Amino acid sequence: MLHGFIPRDRYFPYLTWTDLQAMPNKENTVIVQPIGAIEQHGPHLPLVVDAAISAAVLGKALTQLDRAIPAYALPILYYGKSNEHWHFPGTITLSAQTLLAVVMEVAESLYRAGFRKLVLMNSHGGQPQVLEIAARDLHQQHDDFAVFPLFTWNVPPLSTLTQELFSPKELKLGIHAGDAETSLLLSILPEHVKMERAAAEYPLGEPREDVFSIEGALPFAWMTRDLSQSGVVGDPTTASTEKGDRILEALATGWVQVIQDVYSFQLPQAWRSSEV
Repeated sequence: MLHGFIPRDRYFPYLTWTDLQAMPNKENTVIVQPIGAIEQHGPHLPLVVDAAISAAVLGKALTQLDRAIPAYALPILYYGKSNEHWHFPGTITLSAQTLLAVVMEVAESLYRAGFRKLVLMNSHGGQPQVLEIAARDLHQQHDDFAVFPLFTWNVPPLSTLTQELFSPKELKLGIHAGDAETSLLLSILPEHVKMERAAAEYPLGEPREDVFSIEGALPFAWMTRDLSQSGVVGDPTTASTEKGDRILEALATGWVQVIQDVYSFQLPQAWRSSEV
């Protein structure tokens, strides 16, 4: 079915235009745009990893969400800005400009329909900056439009769990197709994981003490082939379904809280006081 992991009654495309026209409280209804990528994830994981993670986490969260909270999932935006992986066959990438235009135009359509709360739920590490630009520009154009550019993995319950599940080296350097993503795929799409092909590859050996990092406060620009011959940056050999199940549960719990908080969120508008 088209809705996949998403509960059918929370899947935006199954609504009719008259459903939308008659929908109450549209200004507080939470619309979630899951965003992933189609890109290489080493020889052991499918190209769909990031998109699948968005769909599975959001679907589980919406299943657990209080029925009284109106929230709907848009179709997954499968393609993203993945040009760091384009030397590996199978990677499909949009330019930053194209991704920005797509997100902006989807959001404008939702605004025109009366919605005022949009979550950009992104699971691909190569494009947060593009989505942050989109969110800021949309709010600049519509001062009553609350847009949240959020990373799927950055929810509170997960940080404690990852300290328990992963080694310090994996936490610092395991940024792509390593233990975390492989474990989660073993939980949600086990038939598409080829663990017999899994092999660890770290780009810089042991964690370094200089100020620059692959990702973080002081990053440098890189292409995946600069860091890895296999396309893996991390250690997938230690992944397990049990870890994946625990990660999925923690992510879903965090996203239930996110959606609840977006529903109750009120934009700060200090500028209005000057109009009184």
